[in-house]
Amino acid sequence: MALDDDIERVLWTDEQISKRVTELAGQITRDFAGESLSESYPVVIGVATGAFLFLADLVRKIKLPVTVDFIRAESYGSGTVSNGAPRISFDLKVGIQGKHVILVEDIVDTGNTLSCLIAHLESRGASSCPDYFVVGYGLDFAELYRNLPCVGILKPEIYS
Repeated sequence: MALDDDIERVLWTDEQISKRVTELAGQITRDFAGESLSESYPVVIGVATGAFLFLADLVRKIKLPVTVDFIRAESYGSGTVSNGAPRISFDLKVGIQGKHVILVEDIVDTGNTLSCLIAHLESRGASSCPDYFVVGYGLDFAELYRNLPCVGILKPEIYS
């Protein structure tokens, strides 16, 4: 099975992703560069498993001490629509009391905020607000496609 064959089109290439990750890591480094105590350095928390590739790339480029941990919240199962009732199935190992936390999530999809933003953008004249199912670079469909180096739109016939 060739994973690339299931991609309708690439949204961001691995080169574009790498460039943006470098920019974000640089901004985080600048934001926390003045912190003098190790307790003030950030804890980077990845929401497993969709964020793991991005998180790994990001923390390797942050030029400060950071603590890394993961948490798992589940609401999708193997489908494309949230059941609306996420649950924590794996909690943090490190303490975060009084610490700066950078939460790294793959896709935020509660629906309410997204609907409001789409309506706002359309009211401002946006011609379209497409709803695509994207995979790659840690994002999955039924636990597949995470290992693609790019982010691409999955062909509808794959998930329909």
